Amino acid sequence: MRSQHPTIEEKVDRLHEHIESLSRRVADLEGRLAASPPGRSAAASTARPGKVTPTTLSPRPGKPPGTPAAGESDSLSDEVIRWASRASLFPRLATLCFLMVVALILRTITDNAIVNPLLGMGLGMGYAAALMVAGWYQYRRGSSLAPVFVACGAILMSTIVVETHARFRSLPLVPAYWTLMATGAGMAFLSRRFTAFLPVSVGTLGMCLGGAAIDYPDPFFPYLFMILLTANFLGYYAGTLKRCGWLRWTVLLVTLTMFLLWGTRLAAVASRKITAAPTLAPGWFLPVLAIVSIAFLTIALLGIVRSRQVKISTFDFCLPSINAVGSYLAARVVVSEADGSALALNLVAILFAFVHFGAAFWLAMRKIEGVPGTNSFVVAGSALLGLTLPAALGSLPAAPLLGAAALGVAVLSDRWGSGAVRVTSYLLQVYAVVTLALDFLTKGLPASPLAGTAPAAVLAVVALVHYLWCRRHVPPARSPLFETYDTEDLSGAVTLLASLTGFFFLLRAIAWWIILPVGPEGPDTFQCTQSIIINLAALGLGLYAFRARNREIRNVAILVIAVGAVKSASDLLGTKGVPLVLSVFSFGLAAATQSITLSRWQKSSPMPAPESREPDKETVSALGE
Repeated sequence: MRSQHPTIEEKVDRLHEHIESLSRRVADLEGRLAASPPGRSAAASTARPGKVTPTTLSPRPGKPPGTPAAGESDSLSDEVIRWASRASLFPRLATLCFLMVVALILRTITDNAIVNPLLGMGLGMGYAAALMVAGWYQYRRGSSLAPVFVACGAILMSTIVVETHARFRSLPLVPAYWTLMATGAGMAFLSRRFTAFLPVSVGTLGMCLGGAAIDYPDPFFPYLFMILLTANFLGYYAGTLKRCGWLRWTVLLVTLTMFLLWGTRLAAVASRKITAAPTLAPGWFLPVLAIVSIAFLTIALLGIVRSRQVKISTFDFCLPSINAVGSYLAARVVVSEADGSALALNLVAILFAFVHFGAAFWLAMRKIEGVPGTNSFVVAGSALLGLTLPAALGSLPAAPLLGAAALGVAVLSDRWGSGAVRVTSYLLQVYAVVTLALDFLTKGLPASPLAGTAPAAVLAVVALVHYLWCRRHVPPARSPLFETYDTEDLSGAVTLLASLTGFFFLLRAIAWWIILPVGPEGPDTFQCTQSIIINLAALGLGLYAFRARNREIRNVAILVIAVGAVKSASDLLGTKGVPLVLSVFSFGLAAATQSITLSRWQKSSPMPAPESREPDKETVSALGE
């Protein structure tokens, strides 16, 4: 039998192999140094005056040249081995297996009734707690095995709590939730103590998913949201250690899913007019929703304040809008329209929207360049206003108010120096005119002429003022959006389109009240009248653009005449008589005028100069008249 101790010859052979390996590596490094740029090579030579050329060792007898030494791997496997060594992969895998063996032994003796379920639960939870304590000790020592102990302990604790409550019924609901919360809090404290991301991550996920799994699909929802709210706060804390968007998004998704489940079940109970189960707790829905909404608002505000001048994470930017819109829609599911509760909900939601605007004001008062995070709350407040104002007042009265709010947001964007807030004002103005248009197209004209014309007139004027203001005030110079993508503020033209749409529905309403007494030919006349309004608008815009030399309005005129072409073509298929003749004639007149103005435009300015970001003074003065 061969001795376990190597002989002198074997030791010499191994030493010879190591020397060969080192010689090859030194030669490779010398070759890379020679292939580097001259300046870098000179610097390297200066830093290392003595250069030693490795001597080529003759191969050992009986071994062909160029054959890798025994135990020497290629570059890929060498990199894998180095990575596994740095990550302590195999020691961690071995430790994980041994820890799981003990857990499986405890599970087996409990399943086979060797010990009663209550004692088995105690043994399992004690073992999980011991693993977490051992992980604490390993972190103090700086051991690479510490994450294995902590992760196994937290996962085992969550699994034991869920299974013991669901399968053996030996752990009541409240102690189960408190055990999960204590585990998550303990893991967060361990992460804070040792600045480690893994403990709070595993503890938060175990608490969140374990809490959602208990009694699913019939949990007691108020208790469930107590644990989900705690998980969201721990997710915020995890963000202070490391960028962990996946963890925060996961916890938020579970929270929203549970709210959706709760709300839909309450809505189903209300539609069937039956008594709700005690686990649904209908009286707790709105209070819990209010608490969660305020908590999410606080988390988002703290996350933005924590970022300071660093780029705000996507989660912190989106959370206010998700919270505001989601909370309102969830409340609408369970609130009845009959007893006035819907109006009260809308008023509270409008107040909540102004709370978001107040948070935006507070963030802007920090005097940080670019007012980071302000637009997050402006978007949330605008979205909430866009939902609640039409629900509370009706679409027609709400549209001018939304347009005025968009103008106010634009003024604030100039004061704060925020290009993102300016774009939000554009979107809110478009939303206002879309709200007006959908109300006219789906519900028809109101019975009162004033009720149909006044909102459209006010919105059209407000949108026009918004456009003129944008052309008098250039976007912030250091806004990434306008500095990189929209250098000419072309997106501001949507406010002009919103104004034109408002004027169209105003003239459309007036035409309807004029044409109403016509009789049977009224519908055809009304359809063709709308085409005439569009074509005449394109004609007027084209003439004005040619006189003012305004390319933006010229492009808008081309867009309007394209809409007029589609509308006149539809008239050819669905109408007849004199109204159709006038519709086609108006389009031909607009097209001919546009052709003449465009040809003269090209002749008068064959070499157009590049446009400046400064507003066209002649256009502004003419529009202001």
